[in-house]
Amino acid sequence: MTGAFADADSIGHVRTIPVTGVGPEDVAIDSEGRLITGTADGRILRLDPAGRHLEVLADTGGRPLGIEIHPGGWLVVCDADRGLLRVDPDSGTVVTLVSELDGETFRFTNNAAIDAQGRVYFTDSSRRFGIDEFKGDLLAHTSSGRLLRWTPADSGSNTGVVEVLLDGLDFANGVALAADDSYLLVAETGGYRVRRLDLFGPNAGVARVIIDNMPGMPDNMSRGSDGVFWMAMPSTRNKLLDSLLPRPGFLRTGVWSLPDALQPDADRILWVVGLDGDGNVVRNHFMRDAGYHYVTGVREHDGSLFLGSLAESAIGVITI
Repeated sequence: MTGAFADADSIGHVRTIPVTGVGPEDVAIDSEGRLITGTADGRILRLDPAGRHLEVLADTGGRPLGIEIHPGGWLVVCDADRGLLRVDPDSGTVVTLVSELDGETFRFTNNAAIDAQGRVYFTDSSRRFGIDEFKGDLLAHTSSGRLLRWTPADSGSNTGVVEVLLDGLDFANGVALAADDSYLLVAETGGYRVRRLDLFGPNAGVARVIIDNMPGMPDNMSRGSDGVFWMAMPSTRNKLLDSLLPRPGFLRTGVWSLPDALQPDADRILWVVGLDGDGNVVRNHFMRDAGYHYVTGVREHDGSLFLGSLAESAIGVITI
């Protein structure tokens, strides 16, 4: 925690909004300011910001992670088990947009961003491990993650074309687009870094690392109202994991075979970081023992950050 990460911005009180389930991994906010999230049991929930009213919108039958609101009003859900889904918040209908490419089923659909034309940029974190074995990918260091783009056949269509934009990513995770859709950022959890991919302009198609060797594990991303790219940080770097990565494979396999309680795990911290488009750290909110931890999703709205977690049974809220 040195350099740009040495000083942490104040967090203050953390308010929680309970959900009837575990692991509201990501948070989306609709045009009426309502919170939308997904839980480990497959449900898609909608809550008012005060937490007084909760609705079950749908059940994906899988494990919903990243959630985005399409310009057409429907939800784009990254389901770790089922792929990229379309969910109608009014009827609860769940339609699979894409779940495979070239005959290979997606193992770990994770996070997404949608441009003004309705194209969906999304990550498949690993081609070898699913969500229930995500530590296996971090230990194996497979670098098999991908950034993909789904382009609808026409406006409102459930069919489209999928293409791979980046391959060989080290646990591909959060995705966020610039305000003008000219570039995007994608986080690599296992690589402790963030890449920028230019989509238009003289450097279109060129990807470069804009921040590397981070002191924590970057997760979901979203763009804030002032152009800041907010990024959830579920944990600091794990010393055991770092020490194992250069070691022979059989040692990492040995750790993977240990009971889960003995494997590398996340710290009990609350941490979100704000980046600009060049990878400069412009916000750094960090606190130990905040009463809310394992932050995997972050969304700014009306002067607050709404937080998702893989482990909590509530959405966290901090005022900025």
